[in-house]
Amino acid sequence: MAEQLMLALYGLHRGSSVDPDTLTRRALLAEEVGFEALWVGDHVALPAGLSDSSDQPRLEALVALTYMAAVTTRVRLGAAVIVLPQRQPVLLAKQLTSIDVLSGGRLTVGIGVGYVEAELRALGASLADRGARTDEYLAAMRVLWDEPTPTFEGRHLSFAGVLQRPRPVQLPHPPIVIGGHSPAALRRAVERGDGWFGWDLDVDATAAALAGLREAASRYERPAELGTLEVSIAPPATPSLETAHRYAELGVHRLVVQPPTMEGSAMDELIATVGQELIARL
Repeated sequence: MAEQLMLALYGLHRGSSVDPDTLTRRALLAEEVGFEALWVGDHVALPAGLSDSSDQPRLEALVALTYMAAVTTRVRLGAAVIVLPQRQPVLLAKQLTSIDVLSGGRLTVGIGVGYVEAELRALGASLADRGARTDEYLAAMRVLWDEPTPTFEGRHLSFAGVLQRPRPVQLPHPPIVIGGHSPAALRRAVERGDGWFGWDLDVDATAAALAGLREAASRYERPAELGTLEVSIAPPATPSLETAHRYAELGVHRLVVQPPTMEGSAMDELIATVGQELIARL
């Protein structure tokens, strides 16, 4: 059982929250009521007609996190998850370091391979090579963050004799959370992640996913310096106090909650409800 179940809020980059005054007000309110973190997602160019509300307003993830870093002071900030194969990793490492510095060390970096073929193609990647690019790009970013004289040679990327300064506040780098339910994602989490993130999982699905994670841990070596793998779950609906305790009993460390719609006042109602009924009683 996790020692303390944390609650993060997802979605302030979407829908009615894209208005700057609304975003500021909601971020500050979430911080005030005690959310541990504010997490945002990463879609840059969704195909028209996609069920994931492609025509809904969305702020770019890193810009949204930078804005929230400026208007808040304590709450952690997370990207859940950055679609790594469609990002240039040297630039991304610099952007993430900058957010970590400007936020005073409050950043969590979620990484995923993506699943929307049209979006991946539009940004120079593909479904076929997304896994290989993700592994390579993540390794390159860690070299830039971790090594005193970064040098990297890969299939898609190489560099030598370049430095990035300043370094992140959180050394050697911000926590890295691996998203995804596939065997490759579970392997990546065990071998390279500080945490794992499961999306839209109820209690039973979470139990099954954690069994898969334990099986992956038995097959792949986890570096000792990474310590315990932190587990974050986005449930399909706002959990009751009883359900939240059931997640915690499975070993979940963080629930990432979102409203049923990103439009209108649903986000305000969620912040108030979770603040009064869950955060104060966990």
